[in-house]
Amino acid sequence: MTEFTESEHDTIRLGAFGAIALVSKADPGFFSTFKESMAGSQALAAAPESVRDLLRGGGFVSPPRGTPEQVDAEVLDTLRQATALLDAKDPAAAAGYREVIRAASDAVANASKGVSDEERAVIARIEAALTAAVPADAAGPTADAALPPADSPA
Repeated sequence: MTEFTESEHDTIRLGAFGAIALVSKADPGFFSTFKESMAGSQALAAAPESVRDLLRGGGFVSPPRGTPEQVDAEVLDTLRQATALLDAKDPAAAAGYREVIRAASDAVANASKGVSDEERAVIARIEAALTAAVPADAAGPTADAALPPADSPA
């Protein structure tokens, strides 16, 4: 198993938990937030053991503070840092991490009243952060993958 410093471990955890929080925050409301937190927790609990190991321990990771725009920017930057770190130290774990973040984001978005446009926008920003420094063949599915090429009839 790859060893990470405490700081690296916190970056990996904050990237994951922060991404889920961004999706949940996009659809405010007490009951929505409760359902979405449960969905995010269940998605993380269902992750492969190697990814769960990355997210365990270390205590509570303090979320970023500031305006909503500052928080979004910091979480997405942390997610980019986490995936770059995992790519460098443990590429297999990096792939699993990306898939778990995608699955958890989708689960959170679908947890209450379907997926809103705001949630779709946040998920697109999360996907961009997940694939920022990844070779195209390892990036995984994107929202554009299902769209026909621009020069072909729909």
